[in-house]
Amino acid sequence: MTTPRYNIYTFIHKGLRAYMAHALVRVGRFDPHEAPERRDVLDEVRTLLDFCEHHVHNENRVIHAAMEARRPGSSQGTAGDHEEHFTEIARLRRFVEHVETQEGTARENAAALLYRELAAFAADNYAHMAVEESHNIGVLWECYSDAEIHALEHDIVSHQSMDEAAVALRWMLPHMNPEERVRMLGGVRQTVPGEVFEQILGLIRPLLQRREWQKLSQALGLPQPEFAL
Repeated sequence: MTTPRYNIYTFIHKGLRAYMAHALVRVGRFDPHEAPERRDVLDEVRTLLDFCEHHVHNENRVIHAAMEARRPGSSQGTAGDHEEHFTEIARLRRFVEHVETQEGTARENAAALLYRELAAFAADNYAHMAVEESHNIGVLWECYSDAEIHALEHDIVSHQSMDEAAVALRWMLPHMNPEERVRMLGGVRQTVPGEVFEQILGLIRPLLQRREWQKLSQALGLPQPEFAL
């Protein structure tokens, strides 16, 4: 048996799929006439769109550049998708603003339109990510070592803002399997100050099921919580 190659897309795509699904469900069920709920849901959609935009920029700058450096033309298909995604993100921002600025029945219609357009955006991205996880990663595996692929990922992570990194971790970590979660947090633990690591644990603990947290804390050697019988 051969050792599995490192897939740079696995963790971030798990987070993106979960984030898009979560936002879509919220848009589908919120009351557009209730101002606090409306602001909360629309702010979450804006944050999702910001994150998606940053993600596309990072892939263009790092991953597509690496593919083109050693196999010219290999990123052409997904690069074209990315240009469409920028256009779709701009359209979705306008739909979000329409929900905020309309009133009455017009606001209800704007919320329904936002839901449909966000669903189409998510579906397009799901299909796009599948291509990246097959074609693009195949190019990277043929042209780069795992150490080099890790270096590409480090380039992306090192250029993230604190807010962007927090969003990425919030959506990636709860939606990994237990082994992946331990592997990622074990690596993070070696690279950040202790207080930052504690903040990350505090961020994700409420998002994990009790058994998931037990597995994680045992694997990382954290103090074991006591649960009432």
